[in-house]
Amino acid sequence: MYLQKGVPRLSNFKVCKIAHFLQTLTGAILDLKNRLQQDYEQAYPGLGNVVRIALDEEEEKAWDVSSFPHLLLPDLVETHMERLGLQPVSMRHDNLLAPGAFIEIESDRLSPAYVDC
Repeated sequence: MYLQKGVPRLSNFKVCKIAHFLQTLTGAILDLKNRLQQDYEQAYPGLGNVVRIALDEEEEKAWDVSSFPHLLLPDLVETHMERLGLQPVSMRHDNLLAPGAFIEIESDRLSPAYVDC
């Protein structure tokens, strides 16, 4: 039952469950990295290689710190990009409810709207 003294032998079922978990986690992290890569490339056009390097470095740190690196990766990458001192072209999702064209009203005079119901 034991391979080494005090180390229990894993059943095939447990090995399969662990392998499935790691496969699922690895897939989730790959998807997350792809989304983060796209988001940061939009914010920092022309710096795709810098973003990729930051993602790779921070993924390694996230794996060192946690068994659930996908929970830490977005914050680690954000901090990494801030430390680089780069200015994003624009911040996304400033106001999710207002379309971009309606965020600011450039008129000095506002006229009341009238709706006849």
